[in-house]
Amino acid sequence: MSLRRDAAVLAPRLSLPHRSCASKVPSFRTLAVRASTPLLVASEACAKVIHGKYVSKLIRDEISAEVSGMKEAIGVAPGLAVIIVGDRKDFATYVPNKKKACESVGINSFEVHLPADSKEEEVLKFITGFNDDPLVHGILVQLPLPSHMNEQSILNAVSIEKDVDAFHPLNIGRLAMRGREPLFVPCTPKGCIELLHRYGIGIKGKRAVVIGRGNIVGMPAALLLQREDATISIVHSRTQNPEEITREADIIIAAVGQPNMVRGSWIKPGAVIIDVGINPVEDSKSSRGYKLVGDVCYEEACKVASATTPVPGGVGPMTIAMLLCNTLTSAKRTHNFQCVGCFRLYFTIRKTSSEIVQEDSLSTRTAFTCRCPYSLNCLFS
Repeated sequence: MSLRRDAAVLAPRLSLPHRSCASKVPSFRTLAVRASTPLLVASEACAKVIHGKYVSKLIRDEISAEVSGMKEAIGVAPGLAVIIVGDRKDFATYVPNKKKACESVGINSFEVHLPADSKEEEVLKFITGFNDDPLVHGILVQLPLPSHMNEQSILNAVSIEKDVDAFHPLNIGRLAMRGREPLFVPCTPKGCIELLHRYGIGIKGKRAVVIGRGNIVGMPAALLLQREDATISIVHSRTQNPEEITREADIIIAAVGQPNMVRGSWIKPGAVIIDVGINPVEDSKSSRGYKLVGDVCYEEACKVASATTPVPGGVGPMTIAMLLCNTLTSAKRTHNFQCVGCFRLYFTIRKTSSEIVQEDSLSTRTAFTCRCPYSLNCLFS
């Protein structure tokens, strides 16, 4: 049946852990295998939409429930410290959003804002203080740093137990090695994989192409897909025939920072697209004078792909949700908190004919007692 572009909404499957917390509950991977075939069938008119905004809201509900349980059980709330250096325009959006998200789930937020001409030693001093502070369970250094600072030495100074951004070399190294588990996984790549899981899109055995090889998204995304038993190709600035390689992919993660670079001709019919790019382009019709677009040409992708994330409203909200998840996981690990008695929300989203899924369409919520000592870590890792 043909659906209009604004009416096609891909409904997430039940929110279940990868490894079942109860023997009678099917694993996430089992559900993904069952669901992958029908979900990957595109309508004749357009791709279905993967709504990260609404999935992230549901994840925050889950985190909020666990934070409340933790406060009630042991009187401790997770704490996230953010260090900002400078006054970049994009910081004015990112940082308040993170603070607001923390408040919405009951996580304590600590913030240090330093001028752009601060010395590296000043930043290291605050990192050391947060490393030693028992009320802080996660430390985030807002990137990029001013050019006169050594980014790697500053990131290395963050305690690996509080490295919720997962940029510490030990966390990345463990992610890259078979049989090793990182304490944390980088938030944006983790959000990409979580979207695929939440929508029941199978990864095992699929051909996946990651466009971009940066340390923040591209490389860790490729490592995560590899852990999910996908066959990986990485397309970068020196790749020959990138269009041809990308067209072989069942799953495309675009993280290159080039507006509308991936055209419809790059996409295999029925492929699934996760667009990480957030690029401002001039738009005289907008009151701001610009609009945000992804690395993938959305209009062309909708005619070929089976499912795709929008920009904005796709991967961005998931990044913040995964940051909250990592912070909670750190607090639970620090206090050896067993989340017996907390509730996991199951959910489905009904298909609607409206342009945007409304919050009142979230339905079929049930709950069960979690038996996993680190349930969110189990769910999101």
